[in-house]
Amino acid sequence: MTHEITAPLDREQIAKLHAGDSVLLTGTIYTGRDAAHKRLCALVEQGKELPFDIRNQVIYYAGPCPAKPGDAIGSCGPTTSYRMDAYAPMLCDLGLIGMIGKGQRSEPVCDAIRRNGGVYFAATGGAGALIATSVKSAKVIAFEDLGTEAIRELKVEKLPLIVAIDCHGGNLYEEGPAKYRR
Repeated sequence: MTHEITAPLDREQIAKLHAGDSVLLTGTIYTGRDAAHKRLCALVEQGKELPFDIRNQVIYYAGPCPAKPGDAIGSCGPTTSYRMDAYAPMLCDLGLIGMIGKGQRSEPVCDAIRRNGGVYFAATGGAGALIATSVKSAKVIAFEDLGTEAIRELKVEKLPLIVAIDCHGGNLYEEGPAKYRR
């Protein structure tokens, strides 16, 4: 089943999603990789305000390439998600509701997704140029000194994704291989 959803997300939208569903995501999302996640968590630990309201937001684990003239962004493929696993549970507990990346997640992240009614989407690795066509605008909003790993606010239109881990406990990385073991 294919769902068209809009970010920021709400729990009602997420409750309809199940591992393996296709999604076309439109709206505002943020990029962030491990260096940015480390800084976000440090700000929380210091009692400081985050550079954007994380509640109900989606973070795309990507470090986009510079844009060619006339383009909103350069190639924008997903980064391997486990590099953010040390930080994701804290951010989920603060209200982060969606994450986009590639690859499996640790059990603490899966627990945080279920506990907070969130979702983890998989984007197709190696398809960064294609994914970039869904990005209509991009601007750096935090940690500009990190270069490509700075946090960017993206406006996306029909970004193609797969629900990898849903709020009901479904996990495509477990269920998919299990179908072929029979």
